[in-house]
This record gives sequence, structure tokens and C-alpha cells, in this order.
Amino acid sequence: MTRQSPRSRVILRNSMLTAAMVAALAAPAMADPLTISNWDGYMAADAIEKFNSQSGNEAELVLHATNEEIMGKLIASKGVGYDVVFVSSPFAEVLHNLGLTEELDHSKIPNIANLYKEATELPHDPGNTFSLPYAWGTTGLCYRSDLVDDPSSWNDLLKPSEAVSGKTTMLATDRWLLAAGQLALGYSVNETDAAKMGEVRDLLIEAKKTLLAYDDTTFYAKLVSGEAELVQAWDGWCNYGIGENSDIKYVIPSEGSDLWVDTMVILKASENKDAAYAFVNYILDADNHRWAAENILYKVPNEAAMTGVDASLIETYPNMGMKPADMLKFEQLRDVGAAQRDYSRLVSEIKAAN
Repeated sequence: MTRQSPRSRVILRNSMLTAAMVAALAAPAMADPLTISNWDGYMAADAIEKFNSQSGNEAELVLHATNEEIMGKLIASKGVGYDVVFVSSPFAEVLHNLGLTEELDHSKIPNIANLYKEATELPHDPGNTFSLPYAWGTTGLCYRSDLVDDPSSWNDLLKPSEAVSGKTTMLATDRWLLAAGQLALGYSVNETDAAKMGEVRDLLIEAKKTLLAYDDTTFYAKLVSGEAELVQAWDGWCNYGIGENSDIKYVIPSEGSDLWVDTMVILKASENKDAAYAFVNYILDADNHRWAAENILYKVPNEAAMTGVDASLIETYPNMGMKPADMLKFEQLRDVGAAQRDYSRLVSEIKAAN
């Protein structure tokens, strides 16, 4: 074996390092995969695979369970590590107000033309400057029509008859729990006046005494089993119960509803913006977006997609036929700024009350 002198080894090592650096500089930079964060089951299981195949991009899906969970991550990282995120509109508005969302270039989203006119006029983001609506709907009362009289007011839930008491559930998420009390009292779902919100708290504390549970995810199953008879529900989730028992019905109380909107946002920190634009444009394709209406039973704000939905689906789930103009009569939940801390405190007081 031929031995190398220390000097020869240094020269060889330096030559190898130089060659490696030249090669690295000459090679094209490998971008990180496009990272999309969404709720589980909120788009087709093969959507990412098909997008990658059709676009030549490399995207990956990460899941978040709640708006609050992903918001904590986005705020802590200032959006770094994420490209496209699905969040409800008040949270999209918070991200925008924090300067974390990309100002959208509509020329890169030709399928935006598929949206209903009303979907471009949403109060949280007129003109879709930083968010694109993915699904929308209302919050109301879901009930067993064979077991209870048809409800017509939020007070049918908050001040139930003796026969229904103990067989009701309410949504656990702060904004929607409070909205039921706000609407019952004739207040805005974005009310911040301390005295009025005190009334809301007191009403919801009294209502708690009659509840079976706070429940965001299994309330429709409780209706199917008969454990619950009247629940607060998002319209799409009520549809899951209707699909299992035709005696389950959905109604918007006389005092009204909120208009909820789930959105897609592109993060300003994204280093994959072209791919991010390609992804949201892919979702807004009529056939791709129709999947959400037909499989998660939520209305989508895509006119081209909804036009293709089978009429039998709307016959089975009447709330899916609600017109966009009628939905826009209801108030959207909005970013209430510093008052969100007061909201969280009130909900803690409500849930802790005996």
C-alpha cells in the first residue's frame, strides 16, 4: 500500500471538497415538497396524488384537528413550513391581519371564475384578496322529527321543554357555542359589548343545566341512536344523520344563523408559491370541487361544481339546495381582535359552571 503524506492528504481532501461544492452549485436546487394542511377527510383521499401526477409538483398533506391547533403552529412559525392551509374564515382573517397570508394573484387562479358571484363578496375578504372559499353553510338545529315537535327558535334548544331536557347537545367550539346565545338574544355573532356578552354567558350557563353534552363530532350519531333528540349542528354534519335516519331534519331558527365559510390561504412565507397557486386552482376545478359536495355533504361556493351535483342529493339533503344569496343574509363570524380573549374567558366560565 502506498502511504500519503499529511500534505498530500490535505491537498486531496481540499480538492474533493472543491469538486463537491462545484457539483452542488451546478445541480438544480431541490425544493421542499409543497406542504398542505387540512382537516382529515376534507378532500378526496387521492387528491394529492392526482395533483402531483397532473402538475408535476411534489405535495404532501399534513392534518390538523382544529382551527386553534393549526393557528398556534402558524403564528409560532410565522407561517414557515406551510404553503396552503385550510382554515375557517375568522381564522383566515386573523392570519391576514398578522401579515401571514399571500396577496392573491388571480391571474394564477383561472378556476376562480367558477365561484358564485356571492363567493367573491364575503365580508371577511371582499374580492378574495387573501382567501379562497372552499365550503360554506349555516348553523342551526338538527332534530328527530319523530320524537320532538318541529323547533323554530334557538330557545327551543336553550330553554327546552321538560320532555326534551337532557336530550340536547351544543357545539363545544367557542365561537359557535356563543353564537347560539348571541342569536337567541338578538345580538350580533360578533358582539363585544361586555354587558350584552354577560347576558349571553348567563343564558348559556342556564342552558348547560339541560344539556346531555357539548359535542362537535358525534352529535349526529346521538340523534341516530335516540340518545339525543335536538342538537345544535353545522348543516353538513346534520346531513350525516339524515343519511342514516330520514326522520332527522335540519332547520335554521327564526332568529337566524351565522354564515360559516372554510377557506384556503397561501402563506406569505411559502417558498413554493407557483405550486401553491397550482394546487388551489386544482381544487377549484369543477369536478375536483364537486367531490366535497357529494362526499362530505357540504355546499361548496363553486357554481360550476354545484351545477353538476345530482338532483337526488339535494332532495335527500334539502339544506344543500340553499341559494348563495340567502346564505349571505346571515352574518359571518369575524375576527374580533382583543375581544377573543374575553370570548375564551366567557366560554371557560360557562363550561366550568355547575
